[in-house]
Amino acid sequence: MQLSKQRGFTLVEIAIVLVIVGLLIGGVLKGQEMITNAKIKRIESDNAGIQAAIFSYQDRYLQLPGDDDGATGRFDSAPAPGNGDGAITGNWQAPAAGPPLDETGLFWQHLRSAGLVNGNVADSDPQQNAYGGKVGVNFNGLGIQGHVTAFGGLEGSVVKVLESRLDDGANATGRIRGYIPAAIGEALPAAAPAAAAYLDTTLYTLVFRF
Repeated sequence: MQLSKQRGFTLVEIAIVLVIVGLLIGGVLKGQEMITNAKIKRIESDNAGIQAAIFSYQDRYLQLPGDDDGATGRFDSAPAPGNGDGAITGNWQAPAAGPPLDETGLFWQHLRSAGLVNGNVADSDPQQNAYGGKVGVNFNGLGIQGHVTAFGGLEGSVVKVLESRLDDGANATGRIRGYIPAAIGEALPAAAPAAAAYLDTTLYTLVFRF
């Protein structure tokens, strides 16, 4: 009887396999990094775009979207008017459906009616950000006086990048501030949050001062 000889892998073959596996893992990690960077860039561009739309509306009509007391006669969609007091009031991420609508809901209707943001002109729902949370505008919030744009559902790891690139890195100071909401749809607190380090996997609401 002749015994069969089994040939094992050579060191060269094992090395080649390890190199291929390493390249695949590196490619996956690099791809994830690129996706994350693209989402962070979108947060920045969405914030800049919303603020530009507000200023364009104000320049065109001498009113703030949402607060515009002449909006009903201004557009064919005839959205409800605001009260014209210079403040876009209401809950930025869960505006009252009304009637009457919160001005934070009218805000989106007015911008959409003016063609400054995409969407159905009758839709008062806030837009979504790159991470699936809501985007809106609020009058006062987290110790910042005046209007802020707000982005919900951002992980602390993302917030850290935005803070380091655009502000002072602290959650309670500067033009960008963040806090941990107690519940979905919670109104933005007026007071500045307690100073605390951002935690990578915790979800935050981040606000940007105009």
